[in-house]
Amino acid sequence: MDAASLRALQAPLKSRYKDSPDAGRVTLKAKGELDDQAIACKVETGRALAVAGLHPATGGSGLELCSGDMLLEALVACAGVTLKAVATALEIPLRSGRVLAEGDLDFRGTLGVDKEARVGFEEIRLTFEIDTDAPQEKIDTLLKLTERYCVVLQTLANKPSLDVNITKAA
Repeated sequence: MDAASLRALQAPLKSRYKDSPDAGRVTLKAKGELDDQAIACKVETGRALAVAGLHPATGGSGLELCSGDMLLEALVACAGVTLKAVATALEIPLRSGRVLAEGDLDFRGTLGVDKEARVGFEEIRLTFEIDTDAPQEKIDTLLKLTERYCVVLQTLANKPSLDVNITKAA
């Protein structure tokens, strides 16, 4: 896809969202079923069933997906798509590229071993490796706009309000 095709594809959406701001608001949903045999949750991905379980550092077998890995994978996916869209819009030719995410966890917090240890990622590093002849100024703009428009990155950077509840099944 080239810049003109991307603009043509997005122009009616942008116009609609400007005219009707509520049209731009979408509720994404995910759901899963608790596994009745293992400490796992079966998550519907839209394409397949992903079975998430305990990380080996918390007693898991390693056979199921780790939700922490899935979070990093979502970040990589979103950042990669965003970078590619921004590069297309800015007409920055990319011969190839890789997106890498790493995150540091202290499982003492998750397991309740140390009440002072954080539960969750302490640090996440996101790296883009791109093969391009674009000047550094364009590459800097590419990174800045990718950071600005990546939904998952911005969600991690700017904590959304959360509403957590539990109900009994009927």
